[in-house]
Amino acid sequence: MTMQEIKQAVDAGNRVHWSNAGYVVTRDRLAQYLITFKKNGSAIGLINRDGTRLNGKQDEFFIANSTEVLQ
Repeated sequence: MTMQEIKQAVDAGNRVHWSNAGYVVTRDRLAQYLITFKKNGSAIGLINRDGTRLNGKQDEFFIANSTEVLQ
């Protein structure tokens, strides 16, 4: 997924993951997109500080089916 596709999917209410279902892409109240590890709440930005590239490979991002979502 491209950066724009990820942002659109998150904004549309889809659950977007990076690498595996343990990492979830969210948008916080400051309109920042974050990749969060659900087990411990650790987070990094979706994109680098310059805003020029994803913090992960495009092919590692996916929209989860409801059966794949970790609680």
